[in-house]
Formats: sequence, C-alpha cells, structure tokens
Amino acid sequence: MALLGLQTIPTSRLKFMTRFFPMEKLYSVHHKLSILTFILAILHPVLLFINNPETLRLLNFATAPWRARAAVLALLTMVVLIISSIWREIINMKYDIWRWVHDFMAFAGIGLGLFHMFRVNYYMSLTYQRVLWLALTGIWVAVLLYIRLARPIIMLKKPYIVDHVQEELGQTWSLYVRPEGHEGFAYQSGQFAWITTESPFIFRENPFSLSSSSDRDDDLISFTIKELGDFTSTIKNLKPGDKVYVDGPYGTFNLDEHYDNHLVLIAGGIGSAPVISVLRTMRDRGREKPVIFFYGSPTWDTIIYRDELAELEKDMDCLKVVHVLERPPEDWDGESGFITAEILARHLPEDYKQWEYIFFLCGPMPMIRAVEGALTRLDVTHSRIFSEKYEMA
Repeated sequence: MALLGLQTIPTSRLKFMTRFFPMEKLYSVHHKLSILTFILAILHPVLLFINNPETLRLLNFATAPWRARAAVLALLTMVVLIISSIWREIINMKYDIWRWVHDFMAFAGIGLGLFHMFRVNYYMSLTYQRVLWLALTGIWVAVLLYIRLARPIIMLKKPYIVDHVQEELGQTWSLYVRPEGHEGFAYQSGQFAWITTESPFIFRENPFSLSSSSDRDDDLISFTIKELGDFTSTIKNLKPGDKVYVDGPYGTFNLDEHYDNHLVLIAGGIGSAPVISVLRTMRDRGREKPVIFFYGSPTWDTIIYRDELAELEKDMDCLKVVHVLERPPEDWDGESGFITAEILARHLPEDYKQWEYIFFLCGPMPMIRAVEGALTRLDVTHSRIFSEKYEMA
C-alpha cells in the first residue's frame, strides 16, 4: 500500500525533485515501482490463501464482506493500470484517453486499498499506526490536489500569448509566446516545459524543449515543435493572441553549471531544439571556450536551423558543427549514416577524455542508446554524459 501511494510522487513534477532528478529517470522509477507494487499486491492474497485455504471464500464477490470486495476491486484496477500502460500503443489507446483511465484507476486503487486496510484493521489497531497511515494518506492527497487542482489554477492565472509562429525546415515550427499579466519564469538553456492550448484542467499537455536563448532581452520564449502527432500538427494553425498555458521549466542540464567546460553537443532531428537554445545563449554571452555540435538529420533539406547554424558557426569562433546525414546528396563530402564512435573520434580533439569535456545528448531513445554506447567505447565516463530523452510516457 505504501508503494502504491508512493506512485503519486515521481510523476507529480514537484520542482524540488525535478531540480535534482531527470524527468525520464523519475518516470522510469515510477514504471518499475508500479510493476513491483503489482507483484507484491498479488503475492499478498496468494500467501494468505496458501496459509489458510478457507480464506478462498473471500473471492466470492456476492457473499464476501466489503473489505474483501474492496481488495479484489483494487487488484482489478491495478491490472487495468498495468495492461493499459505497457500495451497502450499496441491496443491503440489515445494518450489523453489513457491518461484519464490511468488517473481514475490510480485514485480508485488507492482509495479501495485504504478502505481494505482500515476495515481489516490488522495494522490499524494501535494509535501510532493509525496516525502513520493517516499522515501518509494526507501526503498522497496533498500531492494529488496539487497536481489536479492547484497547478492548473496557477497555470490559468499565468497564461501565455502567442506572438508568432515561424516555419522551420523538416515540417517543424517554432512557437514564440510571451507571458500575459505576469513576469514568466527564468530558465536555463537546455530545459523544457509542458504546454497546452486548452484548459489546464483537461490535462492534454505535451513536453517541449525551450529553443530560445535564456538571455533574451525581451520576454519572448520559444519552443520548436516537429509535426509528429495530433497536437503537434496544430501548432502551425496558432494565431497571434491565442492563449497557451506553460508549466516549467524542467530538466537537469544546467548550462551555467557547465559553462566553463568544453562542451560536446549531440542531437538527432528535433533534439536540436535544446541545443539551439544553448548555442543562442552562448552567442549572447560571447562564448570563447570550444563547443562541438554533432547533428544527425535524415537529409540536407530536413536540417532544422540549417541556415542559422551556419551563421552561428561564422559568428562564434569557438563553435564547430558536424552534420551527419542518413541520406546525403550525391555531392555531399561530409559525414553520412548515423553518429558512431568512428565519426565522433574523427572530430573530437585528442584530449576529449579529460574531465573538462561534458557531453550533452538529446533525441529519440534509439539514438541516445547508440550514442551512449559509442561514447562508452571511446572511454568517456558516464558522469560526463547528460542525456535528455524524448520518451517519458
């Protein structure tokens, strides 16, 4: 029961946690703990039945007491949670529908589990035990109220207004917004935020990387978004003055913390969004220390920020951009295929193994895994690799 209630916390996006733990790590912990919780919940009645076979009568829903019915229903909610989460894409369940089902089943499972515990009263007979479980329940309820009530209210009171939408290469759009009636939020280059164009209470929000410089003189912030689904395909239709709700910033990669390091930035496709934020910020600060950007793209015509990257490379003597094309044109004399250890080794300086070098990766999971493996083969220590993954739910 403690583990079941704990599941409300890793995905709650509480700022004191997301400052120190990457979001994908928190979601990974949530997934693994959920499976462990389900296994333990199944073992509980199995061991009970083995120890006392007469208790099998508690499975008769028609005659069993309500404390037993609640336990059975709680297990059923957990079955639905596990199946719908692991096989969501296979059963073709839309994300917003899955989220409503997930939330309802989670709340129902916790409520039914607590009802079962309090009615059985085996671990509730002493005063300190009741105080302990009431305190834990209070914490879980507080977290749920914050997620489902307080945070949406805060977002409603602090809306953002669309300034303009700019078309990029590769079916990608940059959305520029500004705060309305408030100061917005401070962020670091490389971070991201959740945005929605609907009421925050509908919970149809999506995470996108901030692509603007964190040192902009105005109050504009931008997100660069590739058309990949139902929501992302609507970005190009937004008009100046439309309202957008933003919850952020999140992400543990802090440019200020690593500003004095030699940086190696590696991205694939839309993973260049946080990288361009880093590069724009460095340009605004007059960066002098070396920066290498390895950028994997399908073709020359789909390189997001292609022209701007060329300008940045001219303006910043410290910057070197290495394009890697999966399907290069016939006259291409650069790197082709995928970002491999061999390609990295050809362009990294001889002293890249030194602690001064920090590697920042961003992109889809297959690319991240491949590049992390390549860096490991090049003897880059794990502590110097920061990965921003685009698959959390």
